[in-house]
Amino acid sequence: MSVMRTKSIEQSIGDTTEDHEFQLKRRLTALDLTLFGIGVIIGAGIFTTTGRAAQELAGPAVVISFIVGAVCCGLAALCYAELASTVPVSGSAYTFSYATLGELIAWIIGWDLFLELMLGASVVAQGWSQYFTELISHADWTLPASVAPGSSFDLMAFLLVAVLTALIAFGIKESLRVNMALVFLKLFIVLFVIIAGIGFIDKDNYSPFIPESTEAAAKTGIHRPVFDTILGLDPAAFGVMGIFTAASLVFFAYIGFDVVATTAEEAKNPQRDLPIGIIASLIICTVLYVAVSLVITGMVKYSDIDPKAALASAFTDAGKGGYATIISAGAVAGLCTVVMTLMIGATRVLFAMARDNLLPKGLAHTHDKTGTPVRLTLVIGTIVALVSSLTPIGKLEEMVNIGTLSAFALVSLAIPILRKRRPDLQRSFKVPFSPVLPIVSAVICTYLMLNLSIETWLRFLVWMALGFVIYFAYSRHHAKLGRIDSDTDPDYLKA
Repeated sequence: MSVMRTKSIEQSIGDTTEDHEFQLKRRLTALDLTLFGIGVIIGAGIFTTTGRAAQELAGPAVVISFIVGAVCCGLAALCYAELASTVPVSGSAYTFSYATLGELIAWIIGWDLFLELMLGASVVAQGWSQYFTELISHADWTLPASVAPGSSFDLMAFLLVAVLTALIAFGIKESLRVNMALVFLKLFIVLFVIIAGIGFIDKDNYSPFIPESTEAAAKTGIHRPVFDTILGLDPAAFGVMGIFTAASLVFFAYIGFDVVATTAEEAKNPQRDLPIGIIASLIICTVLYVAVSLVITGMVKYSDIDPKAALASAFTDAGKGGYATIISAGAVAGLCTVVMTLMIGATRVLFAMARDNLLPKGLAHTHDKTGTPVRLTLVIGTIVALVSSLTPIGKLEEMVNIGTLSAFALVSLAIPILRKRRPDLQRSFKVPFSPVLPIVSAVICTYLMLNLSIETWLRFLVWMALGFVIYFAYSRHHAKLGRIDSDTDPDYLKA
């Protein structure tokens, strides 16, 4: 009954084939996985985060911030690529942790990922509703105040989640066909904005490229970052420190590639396709982010950028107000794919936990025709639909970040641990310079977690306490590892 018992790689892989009722179908190619990653990484951030980081923290040097953020995120991506190709099982960081760090840590990671993906989908669904309402306003259509964004019931957020839940339940391949179409539309609009914006660039707006450092407005009380509170530091804007502060902000624009790993069990050739999907999606998104940051800071002086609608306001100022409609359409398409992929990720994580009996196993039952966990999909869809339509969750956005970063840190640490414990495993992809790079990745993720507010940490601890109650009251006693009889393959349980 040890809470640190580990599940062997062999049994994790064996679980994907031993029981037809709890199997996912392998249908996804490297292209599917790459577009899946792009679909969740590029969302509203490319339209808003860029402007905010440039206007408040880094100026034109936000380009460097995006590169720094990509490098930091890339280290975690390398770790995910190695583990996902070595352990091609649904569940992402949860499954990796179960094989290396033990059951309790795996539960914590699974609980964190559920927080990240469920709450992330809810937050983005609300954002989609706002962009959709803005888009239809260009056609002089309006929603009744009682069901508009910000009301007691956000109808459009509810309907979006309901439609996407039905699509996800229908089949993963069908879901990704819709995702592919929307991703191509989103990429077309982003490229259109970049190309159109080049013609309005004024090179004088790039000077100074790195504005002189100034003291930023300090947050107080529980809104203050943990790191600043511990060291008694004052926040800085612009200058070299401003670049790195902005990097902490834009880092979160890259979050999402880890969702690719949750579909490992559905990849046709996971050893080859998963690393391609994870790394290719991150590289493509980095190039687009850098291009957009160059365009926006070239079109508008960094101090005059509108942090809430940077691209739309830039084109309006340039006399191209009609482009705002195109940008809104891009945001609607972009956020739709983000919500869908986050919901798929949440479903696959809880599917893996239910198949291990850490949650009721009936939730992991897959439909004979669709090959998807329909029951679990409906549960996740209902939760996300209710949270997004009934709850003012804007203040909880940082909870998504802390859940993600904690998973990133533990996955990074799992690399050297699994290398030491199981040097015999065939690894089609390896993180270079291990254990140095994985440890650096874990340190960076921990540092970024400490840059979140005390308030976020307190909420995170409450969520963790709830998770511990569920684990010790139910999961620990029902776990599949704890119910193995003496005739079971000894490889199944390695404590």
